[in-house]
Amino acid sequence: MSTVDRRDFLARTLAVSAAAATGATAWTTPGSALAAGPARFGAGAYLRPRPEAMADPTELTVAEAAWMIKNGKLTPAALVEAYLDRIGRFDGVYQAFNTVLAEQARAAAKAAGRRKHTGPLHGIPLAIKDNYWTAGVRTTANSYLFQDFMPPRDATAVTRLTANGAIVLGKTQMGPLATTRATTPDGRITTVNAWTPGDATVDPGGSSTGTATSVAGRMAASGTGTQTGGSITAPSNAQNLTGLKPTMGRVSLAGIIPLSYTRDHPGPLARDARDAAIMLTAMAGEDPADPRTQGLPPVPDLVTAATPVTVKGRVRSRWKTRVGVLPGYATSTERRVFLSTLDGVDGISLVDVPLPDEWELLTGTEFNNVRLPERSEPFLPLLRTDLRGFGVSVTGWLQGALLGSTEFLTGQRAKQRLLERVLDQIFDRCDVVVQTGPVPFDILGLPEIGFPIGFSAAGVPVGTILGGEPYGEDRLLSVVAAYQAVTDWHWRRPADPPAQRTRTADDRGRLNADEVVAQMQ
Repeated sequence: MSTVDRRDFLARTLAVSAAAATGATAWTTPGSALAAGPARFGAGAYLRPRPEAMADPTELTVAEAAWMIKNGKLTPAALVEAYLDRIGRFDGVYQAFNTVLAEQARAAAKAAGRRKHTGPLHGIPLAIKDNYWTAGVRTTANSYLFQDFMPPRDATAVTRLTANGAIVLGKTQMGPLATTRATTPDGRITTVNAWTPGDATVDPGGSSTGTATSVAGRMAASGTGTQTGGSITAPSNAQNLTGLKPTMGRVSLAGIIPLSYTRDHPGPLARDARDAAIMLTAMAGEDPADPRTQGLPPVPDLVTAATPVTVKGRVRSRWKTRVGVLPGYATSTERRVFLSTLDGVDGISLVDVPLPDEWELLTGTEFNNVRLPERSEPFLPLLRTDLRGFGVSVTGWLQGALLGSTEFLTGQRAKQRLLERVLDQIFDRCDVVVQTGPVPFDILGLPEIGFPIGFSAAGVPVGTILGGEPYGEDRLLSVVAAYQAVTDWHWRRPADPPAQRTRTADDRGRLNADEVVAQMQ
């Protein structure tokens, strides 16, 4: 990444923080028309299916299903029906969806079957997190405040996906206002981890867990999430998925119920790096309704970056890449094996990278909590009148309302200093860096990708996170694609639970942890 790009990103981060402080950008409404035309995808977006995926359409990745549909071997209608069948059989256990748009999806699939092929997302069924606006469909953010909200139009990201041929299967459960794992507004657990459906105490990840469980449980080909504090990378790590949190501004926030304007990042949760690249290619781009998206470097060829390179039978990195390893990373067998495997890929080298100066201080709770006033300020009128609307997360919202301006300003300065040190003291030594968690990259707006690297002794997925420089999603995807070309963790799928009846729109999502466990016994 050039020094010019670093300086531009530093200046942009300062501007976004200043804009957030005014409150003028807290709510961004999508325009009535798509900000840009259909995305351009490379040939790598179509992949001949693996033999083992041919027997079950829901096992096909997006790229494999795209190949099947393009070549007339699978219809969008058949693919949608296969996913609806699994939703009908298993979502009574998984509780991944709060709204299933069965008839709308069937109609869209029939229409797609009659239309000219539009690209790799043509006829592909997706799950949409319930903080993304969907025209004429309730968008609740799993909260009391929005329980009857019916948006007049789609979020920009949803518009981009459907304009590229995707089909919305339904809206997924999430943490109330994106603050916890998926629960009801009063804190009762809804969505379970697809790998441990009989044990609701196993964390399925962050607030995007409805989408993650729907994709891991083969009830959607891919889906959308949002990350403010790990809610794309965490559920990806917990459920054997590949989730990409892009650079701040790569994807428009217009039409997404906000949590933190400076830290909210929409992005995909997918089966592998190639699918994540296809999804982000469609979602990304400039939007007049979101100033964060304007004036950025062009979106690179993400699909090509996520296509593995093989030379004389050996997988190699698309670009020579230095992978930074921070102190304390290799503390588990899975991480050590992962580093050894990655080091064996041609073109990839591991380098030890020290933690930047004052790392513990700048990434600690004291400065991390400055996000709270930013999320509370737009809701102050409601906080003053009826605290019940905030449900189980009310304490955090009150904490934000009570935090002083001095702490907020000090935190913003600390954030800027941390960003400068990450760019100068980490990325002067490496191109990407392995991380033990999403902090501080989601604080700083830098891109990161979560992906599977193995399983624990208990059979639960283990993942890791790779962070990159501003606008460096292509480099991240290239490393993960090379790793996934020499491993098969990402192909593993959870066993199906015993089929349960699908709950209706009225009672879906009102199941507590004890009831989930009781159903499985």
